[in-house]
Amino acid sequence: MSAIQLEVCVDDTEGLATAIEGGADRIELCSALQLGGLTPSPGLIALAAQANIPVYAMIRPRSGDFIYGEREIDQMLRDIDTVRASGLAGVVFGVNKPDSSLDHRALDRLTAHANGLGTTLHRAFDLVPDIGEAVHIATDTGFERILTSGRAPIALEGLDDLEKAFAAAGDKIAIMPGSGLTADNVDILLSRLPVTEIHASCSAAFPPSSRNLVRLGFDDGLRRKTDKHRVATLKRKLR
Repeated sequence: MSAIQLEVCVDDTEGLATAIEGGADRIELCSALQLGGLTPSPGLIALAAQANIPVYAMIRPRSGDFIYGEREIDQMLRDIDTVRASGLAGVVFGVNKPDSSLDHRALDRLTAHANGLGTTLHRAFDLVPDIGEAVHIATDTGFERILTSGRAPIALEGLDDLEKAFAAAGDKIAIMPGSGLTADNVDILLSRLPVTEIHASCSAAFPPSSRNLVRLGFDDGLRRKTDKHRVATLKRKLR
């Protein structure tokens, strides 16, 4: 039996290096993880292109919902071009309709533009009203995998819906559980689901160095820092 793959999400150069040193198999590259992850800067993308493991860049133009207008879709298309030009392995994105179902048409457009890159459907999936329909759309669109917490704040609270997602996916698309997973709790997940890859931040709280940073709006006080020991410990659990 092969080891379960560990994807670690990071949002800065230090986190990128730390995740790789800790044994991550793949990186999800973002900015602003405290907001759920936004598109990383071109500079961070360029540095990540030097990594010796696959790196997938988040394509999310702003915080908030995943209902995008035409200008935002155009921005996402251009960001995909930047990722391709850098040589990264793939991209991560998702689009919902106003009723929270997946926007099949927009996803088709984005995945077609990302031809040649790996593609992950992010947790826009966790807003959908119908898991089976959403898995079908993701499969039909051509995504490699779906990142999901089972429509719950953390994956361990969404085990029932995760089971539904795995059942709907079969062998057509990978389901990658994520959110709140650590070496201390991942065994619960593994005991119930046929997991082949998981997603985690492997991070610890990183308090601001000065109260003035928060007072003046330069820091929201919610940042976290990738922890090498947490990456390595979780990876050992997945072997």
